Amino acid sequence: MKLTLFALAGALVLGASALQDDHHVTYDDTPFLPGSPYRVHGERPWPKVVTPAARPGGAPSDATVLFDGKDFSAWTQGGGEVSWKLDGEAMVCTGGGSIQTKASFGDCQLHLEFATPSPPRGDSQERGNSGVFLMGRYEVQVLDSFENPTYPDGQCSALYGQFPPLVNACREPGEWQTYDIVFRAPRFEEGELVSPARLTVFHNGVLTQNDRALLGATVHRQLPHYTPHEPKAPLQLQDHGNPIRYRNIWIRELDLSD
Repeated sequence: MKLTLFALAGALVLGASALQDDHHVTYDDTPFLPGSPYRVHGERPWPKVVTPAARPGGAPSDATVLFDGKDFSAWTQGGGEVSWKLDGEAMVCTGGGSIQTKASFGDCQLHLEFATPSPPRGDSQERGNSGVFLMGRYEVQVLDSFENPTYPDGQCSALYGQFPPLVNACREPGEWQTYDIVFRAPRFEEGELVSPARLTVFHNGVLTQNDRALLGATVHRQLPHYTPHEPKAPLQLQDHGNPIRYRNIWIRELDLSD
């Protein structure tokens, strides 16, 4: 047994030396990946370096910060100034209509935080209602769904009118909640839909929508459908008459082409 262990130890040392002598960054003698111009472990475009935020939920180095509690410089309301109010680190929906970003976005990763009113008022769709509209068309519902029954495809983190969330992950009214959204914009060619919009949503860190293919733009009490549009459009936050609070909003532009 002792001889066997010594022999094994020696083999490990020799193996480590051999690896050091035959060190590769990439390989040019491995098989090609199926349907790909790249080899297994071969040379291919290197991922760019992105520095993550120092704290959970913070903006990474390649993100565009849309709201950091200071001002509405990234936003407009009906083409003019925003009438919503600043309250500490948050923006508060106080009427005047929905707001939208000045910049346009397509494929993206979006982070935002929101809080529904406390104490709550109303019930069903009248309680803490707002919405996050990707490209101004495709809504992830914001609602106080904490012990507040409503139609399933209208709950918080539903893809409104289309897909209920996988689970109800709502916190109590007044508590800060998070959305982390990955959005792939629809593709059109010559006025025809080639591939639908797709959405993945994490609500308070819980997966509630898993790469859902949307049926079309968001509508109320109707069937959704697609109308061809530009590959990028502004992000919109809905004014539904409730004083929803938002904070820490940032977005990363992506290219999710196949």
